Amino acid sequence: MKIFKWFRKGPELRAKDALRLGALAAPVVSELPLHKQRFVVVDLETSGLNTLKDKILSIGAVTIEDSAIALGHQFSCTLRRQNLTVSESVLIHQIPPSEVAAGIRPEKALLSFMEYVGSSPLLAFHASFDQRMLVREMEDAFAYQLRHPFYDVAEIAPLLYPEHNMRNPGLDDWVDFFGLQVLQRHNASADAMVTAELMLILLKRAEQQGIEDLATLDISLQNWRRRQQSGL
Repeated sequence: MKIFKWFRKGPELRAKDALRLGALAAPVVSELPLHKQRFVVVDLETSGLNTLKDKILSIGAVTIEDSAIALGHQFSCTLRRQNLTVSESVLIHQIPPSEVAAGIRPEKALLSFMEYVGSSPLLAFHASFDQRMLVREMEDAFAYQLRHPFYDVAEIAPLLYPEHNMRNPGLDDWVDFFGLQVLQRHNASADAMVTAELMLILLKRAEQQGIEDLATLDISLQNWRRRQQSGL
């Protein structure tokens, strides 16, 4: 009996895109202490909340390294999308259709972002949404499997500050909790910066609690999730 293997045919790539894709760094399992770890904090603005069909409209990202935000090395771009429907999500993020129509070619934008990420883990607030969007967009554009780990600041914050007494706190709630000064919100670059500022506070708290590296953070988060599920 013959066994046939079916393979999904990848998209046709421009030669330059294929070269850049092949040169992307794979994620590295780091044993660095947290205060030395490089993180990429990312925020996405999208055409909606359906991770199966909506599109990334803009990407904002900043780098944390040596427990500091690299202010001179940020990433920001708007992706070109044709025939964009002006949804409630687009209106909230204040991205005019003209800006989206004049944006960067999506494949180029995604490759540039992944080059910025390098081998580093990613951070986001409610990271599962950003992760699912990026995984699907990279798969659709390049048949590329995104394997970089994502850490959810919305989980790390209550893990380290269980005394917060807030019910399902959002990013604005944590901003108020720590008294952070925020000049702008609801665009990708601004939200990534706010998330990074919050993470700096959390990194200091993690060090005080003996969470020294990513492996220890992973274990702490797993234990925290179990407690949440059991209602403790």
